[in-house]
Amino acid sequence: MGEIEQKPTPASRLGAQENSGISTLERGQKPPPTPSGKLMTIKIQMLDDTQEAFEVPQRAPGKVLLDAVCNHLNLVEGDYFGLEFPDHKKIMVWLDLLKPIAKQIRRPKHVVVRFVVKFFPPDHTQLQEELTRYLFALQVKQDLAQGRLTCNDTSAALLISHIVQSEIGDFDEASDREHLAKNKYVPQQDALEDKIVEFHHSHIGQTPAESDFQLLEVARRLEMYGIRLHPAKDREGTKINLAVANTGILVFQGFTKINAFNWAKVRKLSFKRKRFLIKLRPDVNSSYQDTLEFLMAGRDFCKAFWKICVEHHAFFRLFEEPKPKPKPVLFSRGSSFRFSGRTQKQVLDYVREGGHKKVQFERKHSKIHSIRSLASQPTASNSEVPKQSPQSASLTFGEGSESPGGQSCQQAKEAKVSALESGPRQSPALPKSPPGSRATDGTATAPPEEEEEEEEEGGKEGTQPSKPQPPQPSTGSLTGSPHLSELSMNSQGGVAPTNVTLSPNLSPDTKQASPLVSPLLNDQACPRTDDEEEGRRKRFPTDKAYFIAKEVSTTERTYLKDLEVIASWFQSTVSKDDSMPEALKSLIFPNFEPLHKFHTNFLKEIEQRLALWEGRSNAHVRGDYQRIGDVLLKNIQGMKHLAAHLWKHSEALEALENSIKGSRRLEHFCRDFELQKVCYLPLNTFLLRPLHRLMHYKQVLERLCKHHPPSHADFRDCRAALAEITEMVAQLHGTMIKMENFQKLHELKKDLIGVDNLVIPGREFIRLGSLSKLSGKGLQQRMFFLFNDVLLYTSRGLTASNQFKVHGQLPLYGMTMEESEEEWGVPHCLTLRGQRQTIIVAASSRSEMEKWMEDIQMAIDLAEKSNGPAPELLAGSPPDNKSPDEATVAADQESEDDLSASRTSLERQAPHRGNTMVHVCWHRNTSVSMVDFSVAVENQLSGNLLRKFKNSNGWQKLWVVFTNFCLFFYKSHQDNHPLASLPLLGYSLTVPSESENIHKDYVFKLHFKSHVYYFRAESEYTFERWMEVIRSATCSASRAHILSHKESHLY
Repeated sequence: MGEIEQKPTPASRLGAQENSGISTLERGQKPPPTPSGKLMTIKIQMLDDTQEAFEVPQRAPGKVLLDAVCNHLNLVEGDYFGLEFPDHKKIMVWLDLLKPIAKQIRRPKHVVVRFVVKFFPPDHTQLQEELTRYLFALQVKQDLAQGRLTCNDTSAALLISHIVQSEIGDFDEASDREHLAKNKYVPQQDALEDKIVEFHHSHIGQTPAESDFQLLEVARRLEMYGIRLHPAKDREGTKINLAVANTGILVFQGFTKINAFNWAKVRKLSFKRKRFLIKLRPDVNSSYQDTLEFLMAGRDFCKAFWKICVEHHAFFRLFEEPKPKPKPVLFSRGSSFRFSGRTQKQVLDYVREGGHKKVQFERKHSKIHSIRSLASQPTASNSEVPKQSPQSASLTFGEGSESPGGQSCQQAKEAKVSALESGPRQSPALPKSPPGSRATDGTATAPPEEEEEEEEEGGKEGTQPSKPQPPQPSTGSLTGSPHLSELSMNSQGGVAPTNVTLSPNLSPDTKQASPLVSPLLNDQACPRTDDEEEGRRKRFPTDKAYFIAKEVSTTERTYLKDLEVIASWFQSTVSKDDSMPEALKSLIFPNFEPLHKFHTNFLKEIEQRLALWEGRSNAHVRGDYQRIGDVLLKNIQGMKHLAAHLWKHSEALEALENSIKGSRRLEHFCRDFELQKVCYLPLNTFLLRPLHRLMHYKQVLERLCKHHPPSHADFRDCRAALAEITEMVAQLHGTMIKMENFQKLHELKKDLIGVDNLVIPGREFIRLGSLSKLSGKGLQQRMFFLFNDVLLYTSRGLTASNQFKVHGQLPLYGMTMEESEEEWGVPHCLTLRGQRQTIIVAASSRSEMEKWMEDIQMAIDLAEKSNGPAPELLAGSPPDNKSPDEATVAADQESEDDLSASRTSLERQAPHRGNTMVHVCWHRNTSVSMVDFSVAVENQLSGNLLRKFKNSNGWQKLWVVFTNFCLFFYKSHQDNHPLASLPLLGYSLTVPSESENIHKDYVFKLHFKSHVYYFRAESEYTFERWMEVIRSATCSASRAHILSHKESHLY
């Protein structure tokens, strides 16, 4: 009987740090010699459907053949792949890398061995090389064609559109339909043809490498991604399918996942004849052990599945290759099989160390060549990332226009690595750009994030000109990254955490960074000389009022883009689907279209006034146009006629959330839309944007009135406009507070599993953040959520959804709190005594502890004034109030958490949510309150900034949007979605010191661990404004600050 068992060591039980191990293939180390002797020919079918013949010695182990295939492909990350073949019983099995090939493949002349992906990582950004991602994309294409990767029609069409983009390039309807007629990617493809063509239209400018990246981004969210089903029966004889993934063992009924056993819960895997056994860890509250039994077709099937489980566990969970078992003296018991090869951590370490050369590869099915860099400058860490052309990245400091394909400039003096996201897309409301030619795909190398090494390495740009090209996906960060950096955009908040400082008692299995680790935004700089800068500054006004007016213009551009998300993108998507009720459509879109039209004209008037102010006509000589108050007054008076639409936004938000609650189909539809790159914030946030914008106008007018003396020609108009907008804000203020809390509760609900009724009347969100909870196992990191009636504590699940599993709740009614640092010997320690439970928690710093104490005490006081204890939040079985025709089948599933072995009902998990503010707080070990969210709403800013890294020479111009505690980076203000983002929680904001040799004006510095960014503003006013708004995200506001001008409103 074969088995695999995980046993805690005495050191781990005492809280000692686990040894992370070292790579088994250090640089310079030679592989074992290949056995000599008679050669045998093995036919290998590659992922691109070609066949290659390899000659290997008969006595050679399977590893020799796999290495020969990887060497033939020049594949560095070959450990993700394997060789499978049909054995003598026609069962598809994996080639054992330790056994001789001749003992496994009995008749090599009649067997074709398939080279396929064996280990699918939790996130494709962990694949460092473009070639590896290309091979993974071929595997997805193959799985689609064979019906192994099942999905809905929309997902299938989107996947195929990325495949078509990589194979034939930019959209051309005639070419598309001709290509689809000749190539069948899925069964019943004809029914999807129109949808495929429509999706392909939106990919204009994507290179093959980027299409691979986007294909994997869509595929990895599918439930059947990387899944191979193994037929079995449970104890009752019900037919099921077993599968193994990076997270653990999965149970399917048909193609529906009904259960999951996380590696952290599995104590032992074994098989006996045709019985497959899973022994789970005991429940914390009892001493019994639960052993699950599944019946497979025969012993060979059972052993084959057991082997692949052993290999998946070792590859994804261990730090180094397991050592071979000592040979028994008398007799053996059980299987001697073990995993052979590098673990995922060793693969990532090896690629990070850069001990390999970049080589060419050819895409067989693509008409667009993709050639990797033949010679890359050796760095501390090389990652294969596509390179952007010099012309496409460089921008002028003025407000010039940009084509959808990319912006050009006259000169580029410094090359930097491009961002991972695709180029800008046109809004559905705007005409599409015609298909054009694309530059050939080039690449460069970028170092991943390192604790002690700088992220950016300067590189000199080649002199060969190239065509404009959008940035491509890259994979510069590794799972071992010790901190957050700029990340690829995903759906919700644009923040994708990369790592966390773990408690010493956690096992090495849990020491993994966020699965959403993406590379830095390293667009090539287009630096400007000092003479050019000085000449430019002399040409433009220096009056503070001009820069305030310019802020209105830059933020209005961002606001207009946010309106387009609903009025254009969301409406366009809704029109192609019937999941949204007509009543809801009529409530949302007719209230956004008039706003979009009005603010389009408003922006045009502001830009015309700025053009005159800047002297682009002779009017500035008379001084008639060096003011903005009259434009603001006219348009704010016009906004009063739109007040009816503004009042409807809160109603629309409530109606949308209630409809989602009642319709599983609408919930999935909205979730899919949030995965689009244009939806860079949660969807419901965009519904509140018009209310937030009124506060921004009020703040701008307050600054203008403060700046102008009463005798100034613009003062009267500014004061009149301020009075008008103040009246509107006062009328909508109560609704705004209520809706912000409502929106935040619904957003938190998506991040939590195991909660029944989070959103109820009267509940107010107060603070969320990371604290360490003291238990018998030592300090364990937990995520705490504080409301005005209850305190929840959770841990992050290890599933693809990255949600937080609720472990317990402490009603605040009757709770007491006291500092207990001396009692427990733990710094920054608190004891919370509830009526039913007492817990001890520790904060990361004294200031964090004080914030929690202040808010918890305030919440306790609120609870005491309420009518009594809060209702139960924890759900043993979440209620399903979906309509009957949309109800989904639920079945018992094993809890994903390592603290509880109790059976719970199947949690319907959303797609990957590793990119929300909750995860940023988890990884940066900090907290954020509703006060901070309210301040962040008031402090939003947009504009051009020059950015510089610590070790680079040139300054790179970017359009930067600050919102939701995050900096979002765009190539220009015309882009419809950000290239990358930088979450600012935990960063420190300073100005450069003399020793840093930044001899420029208006420069501020953002610093977190080894990450250092310099940003340069164009004037003293804009410098002060950026400092002000960023400080609001990096330094928490006090509750007294917010209560001084906001009263408490409960939903």
